[in-house]
Amino acid sequence: MNLDLKNRKIILGVTGSIAAYKAPELARLLIKSGADVQAVITEAACNFVTPLTLETLTGHKVVYKMFNSTTDPLEHINLAKNADLLLIAPASADFIARAAAGRASDLLSAITLAYAGTVAFAPAMNTNMLNNRATQKNIKILTDEYGWNIIEPASGELACGITDKGRMESPETIVQSVTNFFNRDLEGHKIVITAGPTVEDIDPVRFISNRSSGKTGYAIARNAALRGARVVLISGPTALIPPENITVINVRSALEMRQAVLEESDDAHLVVMSAAVADFRHETIETKKIKKETQNDSLEIKLVKNPDILLEIGEKYKKSKSPVIFGFALETDNLLTNGKAKLEKKLADMIIANSAKDALEKETTKVIFIHKDGRVNETDEIPKQSLAKLILDEYLSINPLSV
Repeated sequence: MNLDLKNRKIILGVTGSIAAYKAPELARLLIKSGADVQAVITEAACNFVTPLTLETLTGHKVVYKMFNSTTDPLEHINLAKNADLLLIAPASADFIARAAAGRASDLLSAITLAYAGTVAFAPAMNTNMLNNRATQKNIKILTDEYGWNIIEPASGELACGITDKGRMESPETIVQSVTNFFNRDLEGHKIVITAGPTVEDIDPVRFISNRSSGKTGYAIARNAALRGARVVLISGPTALIPPENITVINVRSALEMRQAVLEESDDAHLVVMSAAVADFRHETIETKKIKKETQNDSLEIKLVKNPDILLEIGEKYKKSKSPVIFGFALETDNLLTNGKAKLEKKLADMIIANSAKDALEKETTKVIFIHKDGRVNETDEIPKQSLAKLILDEYLSINPLSV
């Protein structure tokens, strides 16, 4: 019997999707892994799976009505108090929308609103519903703003008869994902992560920057914190909300980022340079707005090179085993060639190379891992949350010893 989830208390939320038929098997596998499972289902889900089925499997009374005189009037609060994980599987489009809006219109959504711990959700719906801009916006709110963990829907035959993305992942895959949430394999490790763009001011209203969203760096920070690491996130300006339980250092310019990286890296075990640092800055920041009336038909500004932070820390620690240093190479062409050249020049332990068209302002990306020992491996197009896990797994393959 696999006991990876021994003594873990999990609320299994089941919503009104045809994929609810998988919930009993999911509950069985969670229990087999050692978890104590409390099922909470919506009234819509009762059309697909009966409370009695889940009660028989979990050994707990299944609740689904908010206002039931025979139950605890504070049930939505008390159930949320002691759980280690709230797992919504399947998560319907309607439930995702209500959760994103902070609604509490039934028992499960009220529990969700009252729950302060780790939340994971496994969407299940028709492809068109999944791709709808409203659904995508709601998923983005849950993952990027609320810090929920998404178990990406799989591609396959859907209930409507088409074959496409939208089916809930298999119970086996979901249990593995849940196990990973409780994997504290980075406990004791300090990880410094840079994220987002830097901004180089020209005058009080104008600046030079780039299209980096910061999503990859924030995803790495979230995954590292979940796995027990002490995380320092050094972030340029982004619209993202950082995960809880990490140290955030907000910076604006490349010079500010350099100072923060040098201050935090000495006792770090891993430094991940995922920020898109501006290569150049304006030589002198004007104190007043440059008025176009004072210029000719063109404006000339003088740019000077910014320090190369990755190269600087590579040289600083080249004779040391710690920290391990990962850099990114965002390219428009010759991905592998340019990535290998950057690895050699910057003295990094690994370069993660990706193409601008595959990465910028997207939720997914595909990358090439280029290792110092010569290994090269390429991913398919994957969510940036999944990439974050792979990057940290690569770190542990280099530095497997407990600290």
